Amino acid sequence: MILNGHFIRLRPKIIDDAEQDYSWLSDSELSRLNARERLKMSFKEYLKEYANLLKQPPSSKHEFAIETAEGKHIGNCAYYGFSPNKNEAEVGITIGDCDYWGKDFGQDAIKTLASYIFNTTQVDRLYLKTLKDNQRARTCFEKCGFSIYGQKANANYSFILMELKRRNWLEKDRD
Repeated sequence: MILNGHFIRLRPKIIDDAEQDYSWLSDSELSRLNARERLKMSFKEYLKEYANLLKQPPSSKHEFAIETAEGKHIGNCAYYGFSPNKNEAEVGITIGDCDYWGKDFGQDAIKTLASYIFNTTQVDRLYLKTLKDNQRARTCFEKCGFSIYGQKANANYSFILMELKRRNWLEKDRD
């Protein structure tokens, strides 16, 4: 299944994505922006885990590669933690190729993903967290219709909590 945006497409992850994903997860700047520790395992170990996840993906996580219209893999997005009792899911995105930062590729990917989720599931609310100091990400999410509903901090990071509700999504024209 391929989901087409205006200038991106979302497609299922494949084994050929592993090398690029590994480089992004090993990058200290991307790790900081994702509030994660930089990946330290060898590529060989990572590839083995990656292949196993592709064979048996967790049912609670739906991950997509983000490609340009020309087919260049520039990042990943996902929704996960779907709660049937609450009809909500968390979303996440990484534009790993910094040549595509600030050029609306993330916005197009999030809008495409949200449209897919709201049109094919019973999810009524999408939520996410982003670092308080990541203004580029917050601006992207706000342009997609997300609004701030709280803050959260732990010992190492301060987050802004954002949400997008189905009714708000449907009320707006989603070009």
